[in-house]
Amino acid sequence: MAQIMTAKEVAEYLRLQPITIYRYAGKGKIPATRVGRFWRFDKDAIDRWIAGDKISPRTGKAAKRKTARKPKK
Repeated sequence: MAQIMTAKEVAEYLRLQPITIYRYAGKGKIPATRVGRFWRFDKDAIDRWIAGDKISPRTGKAAKRKTARKPKK
């Protein structure tokens, strides 16, 4: 089961200020979901984001890699 965190909990976990977490969430720089007027964060998605995996900040899911298309002949 997913562990859901508040902005304050994420700030403590990442050793950042809560305002930084709110700014990152608002700009889509950190995986987050807005529930009403509150931001919520999936701990597993945050851990993958820290590890550098390509995660879509809005969905928390791994982003699909784009491959180059072959030119038509």
